[in-house]
Amino acid sequence: MSATDRSATCLAALLAGAGAMHLLAPRPFDETIPAWLPGEARTYTKVSGVAELVLATAVALPATRQAGARAAAGFFAAVFPANVQMAYDWRNRPMPFRAAALARLPLQLPLIAWAVKVGRSAER
Repeated sequence: MSATDRSATCLAALLAGAGAMHLLAPRPFDETIPAWLPGEARTYTKVSGVAELVLATAVALPATRQAGARAAAGFFAAVFPANVQMAYDWRNRPMPFRAAALARLPLQLPLIAWAVKVGRSAER
């Protein structure tokens, strides 16, 4: 397996794991949904979990990898507001929780870059 394939497989695994967690243990994710969004937080949690599973499948398959990776980059950018909301909401929690919430913010950029790189590698 090439390094490019390994990177795509790891990205697909990350997305699949996150998607599964959104569906199997949704409560922590519900708490990250901005309150100003219409509807129930659980709906957003479930939809994002399914989206992550679809993206994982698309990235895992060579035939759809380029489109899947590009969509994953867009997804990572789109969920950034939930990470900001989580950091804000957890500002008064104990330090380990605050640190975890704040650490998520800069981690979105490498995730986006990783997905873009996988998508570009799939072009070749």
